[in-house]
Amino acid sequence: MPDLSWTMPVARWSFWSSASESVPEVAFVDPMMRRRLSALSRMALKVAGDCVDVQTRTRVVFASRHGELRRTTDILRDIEANKLVSPNAFSLSVLNAMTGLFGIVRGDRSPATALSAGAATLGYALLEGHALHTEDPDSAVLIVYADEPADARYGTVEQEVQRGAFALLLDASEAPQGRLACSITENRQGPAAQAREFATQSEALHHCLSGGESAAWQGSGGTWQWSWHVGSA
Repeated sequence: MPDLSWTMPVARWSFWSSASESVPEVAFVDPMMRRRLSALSRMALKVAGDCVDVQTRTRVVFASRHGELRRTTDILRDIEANKLVSPNAFSLSVLNAMTGLFGIVRGDRSPATALSAGAATLGYALLEGHALHTEDPDSAVLIVYADEPADARYGTVEQEVQRGAFALLLDASEAPQGRLACSITENRQGPAAQAREFATQSEALHHCLSGGESAAWQGSGGTWQWSWHVGSA
């Protein structure tokens, strides 16, 4: 991959901690739908709802390495046990389930994209969000990332994710909280000396946004680095 760098104006951002054992509240979701939500969808909808109010129309980029793999695994267990598969469970087992739910809840038919790119999923979601925002700066873009480790029956997963969720809103109609600088470089010398390296992209991005310090993650495809600059300048 060639070296890439870009900067995004972030109007709002939200993070759901992987350390939290509680289930996030999503009061804006209808109670009947809320009962059908997985932990992954709850996390995703929680951070998405923190960044976008009911009136705002926004394009959505949803990203997850494993997606609704736990729900899919439960379906496979039912099939293995010769049980009937719930149509509701099946319809909510797809990667883009969260984008559909978010659009239904808000009555928003704006375009939505779902992507998965292995251990670098979060980084590519930021790149996709930047591309959409650059294409049409006057239309808001919401980037949502949510993930959880795969079921133990899948064995050891290289560079496994942490449980948690992120959302970032790119919206030219709002003064940005700050600008997120992103870059991908080939693995020649590793992360820059001033950037602390993390085991997962989500840990690196959280450190960057919450602490204001540069952070990096290194994978087989290159080194990703992020830095946060407060304000619009």
